[in-house]
Amino acid sequence: MVKHSSRIELKQSALKANVNFIKKKIGKKAILSSVVKANAYGHGIESFVPMAEKAGVHHFSVASSFEAEEVLNACHEKSTIMIMGIIYEEDIPWAIENNIEFFVYNYDRLPIALAAAKKIGKAAKVHIEVETGANRTGMPADEFPKAINFLKKNKEHIVFQGLCTHFGGAESLSNQFKIDRQKSKYKEFLKQCKDKKYEPNIRHIACSAAALAMPDTVYDLVRVGVAQYGFWPSPDIYYHHLQETDKKSDGALKRIFSWKTDIMDIREVPEGDFIGYGTAFQASHKMKIAVMPLGYSNGYPRALSNRGYVLIGGKKAPIVGLINMNLFMVDITHIPQAKVGDEVVLIGRQKNNVINVSSFTNSTQLLNNEMLSRLPSAIPRTIVR
Repeated sequence: MVKHSSRIELKQSALKANVNFIKKKIGKKAILSSVVKANAYGHGIESFVPMAEKAGVHHFSVASSFEAEEVLNACHEKSTIMIMGIIYEEDIPWAIENNIEFFVYNYDRLPIALAAAKKIGKAAKVHIEVETGANRTGMPADEFPKAINFLKKNKEHIVFQGLCTHFGGAESLSNQFKIDRQKSKYKEFLKQCKDKKYEPNIRHIACSAAALAMPDTVYDLVRVGVAQYGFWPSPDIYYHHLQETDKKSDGALKRIFSWKTDIMDIREVPEGDFIGYGTAFQASHKMKIAVMPLGYSNGYPRALSNRGYVLIGGKKAPIVGLINMNLFMVDITHIPQAKVGDEVVLIGRQKNNVINVSSFTNSTQLLNNEMLSRLPSAIPRTIVR
């Protein structure tokens, strides 16, 4: 089999540690739903889903029916799949047929789901997402009473599987007043269900940040994205955890992701010569450089030109010149033992040095999630212990 220009390694033991940590935070009763949208935040659905199942997770949340199909092909038949975002009308029968649950955020979708369920002869499982203040997707308060009546009337064909909402910024303490308002509004919707004597099977509002820092948001299920991959949702949430545990630092969440490549070529550059396109870097002395066989088309940010690092032989090698579509160069003058074919760590650990995703994101203004989710699905993902 021909080789790709880079590779991603996923550490099973790190994922298991993260899942255990999150489960300890949320308690034994709440279901941990693993959010695997955006190709499992760049980790790769095909590889990550079986890893999560092995770590004790059997509920997966995605952003579209396309992603749901990817999970369906990777997961055990006992696992549950929930679509939080777009599901086209023509995909609803497929979702019902395959026991895939989906969010409904406007009333008009309910009669469509009912018709599909009747035609197939199988109940649709829906989660009503309600508007509480994020103003993205969410059923408006004025549509909710008739939605509940519709669900109650048609319970043979539509299962009221969940009532949920999405927080607009739970990772930041400065948003706390907004989140508190959202929590109150959600409780009003819950009260309406109780008053109408028709309640959902599952109540859920917590994302990673809320699940880790706000125990009152942990109902029957939590939707955990970034935390399961080993990233704190924000410094605020991390510091909250440190205060709670009375620690100065804590490596409770472990990165499961490493990204590697190999030295493609090594070249001597005379003093005064330019490296790569244009005049972005000029050698101030005689230099030895290594050529990397990837670039921005492989998800390596162009903004790291002249400011990023890779690890070679456990040492940091600075990027010199502009990052191209499929090549970039690093300075290895100080690593004389480096040779063509040597392993290069783009993200991860090598000997005593580490390059974190945050070192990319601090330099490029990208979010951790943005950086990871942009990694092409063509890069092979391998599971390591």
